[in-house]
Amino acid sequence: MHTALWIVTAIVATGFAIGGISQVVLTKERFRSFGASQHWVDDFGRGHIKAIGTIKIIGSLGLILPAVLDVAVVLVPLAASGLMLVMAGAGTTRFRRSEWGYLLGDLMFIGLLGFVAWGRFALEPLG
Repeated sequence: MHTALWIVTAIVATGFAIGGISQVVLTKERFRSFGASQHWVDDFGRGHIKAIGTIKIIGSLGLILPAVLDVAVVLVPLAASGLMLVMAGAGTTRFRRSEWGYLLGDLMFIGLLGFVAWGRFALEPLG
């Protein structure tokens, strides 16, 4: 189970880091041009998009660094729980925009993050 949790954590953290960095570095228009799945940015201002990207970067670091450095390892499941809240907001935006296919992707991330949080809180706690 420990290995499965590490694999899922690494995949999710990588995805959030790439997405967050893209949101912080790119302009709103350039980020939107990645495809229809990124048209949610139409509902938000530039500063809001940068803030969401920063939260994603910090969350991805919180999934990996405490475990790797063996410092404050309780932050790993807390980071997963926080990113679940971010994805709940994303799912709400998808629901409001009637983007049902993309909503399934957001729900998948919530499930994976829930697995990490549950696994690190209860099944295989770190430290």
